[in-house]
Amino acid sequence: MNRQLELGSPTQITLVAGVDEVGRGPLAGPVVTAAVILDPARPISGLADSKALTEKRREALFDEISEKALCWALGRAEVEEIDELNILQATLLAMRRAVLALDPAPQHALIDGNRCPDLPCSAEAIIKGDGSVPVISAASIIAKVSRDREMVALDAEYPGYGLAGHKGYPTKAHMAALTELGVTPIHRKSFAPVRRLLEG
Repeated sequence: MNRQLELGSPTQITLVAGVDEVGRGPLAGPVVTAAVILDPARPISGLADSKALTEKRREALFDEISEKALCWALGRAEVEEIDELNILQATLLAMRRAVLALDPAPQHALIDGNRCPDLPCSAEAIIKGDGSVPVISAASIIAKVSRDREMVALDAEYPGYGLAGHKGYPTKAHMAALTELGVTPIHRKSFAPVRRLLEG
């Protein structure tokens, strides 16, 4: 973990990105990450961990962040990458992709969790940062709304699994649908419940 502010003292750093992920736990779909640099001149009130907000509030904040942030970007790792790399490494890869897509590039990154991806700027991991650091909260909202919308679209492509409701997480309804309908191309074959079905 790189906690060094390589550009000098903290007062010299003005472009700080918040980074968070959504979708580590689901059995289906990509892991999606977001990186956000907020604009101090355009404050956003009510930023919080996306999981603590209602869907309506998340959607409203998504629009506000999209409009007011200095910049933001999404990164992702597909199911095939998750199965090949493992979910932790795929998540770090998706985080790196999100940060590298930012324009302007950040001088420092605040990462939700306990691991930092390999980045060209200094970085700091903050456990539960999505609930305590506004710029990470903003990233968590962008990532969750983006992934949720994608899972709703995938629900139409793969009907019967309930993806629009559970977003790919291993609910009883999802497991029952998997048993009845089988494994789709968007399911993570390396995850134990899916792997057991394939082996069975």
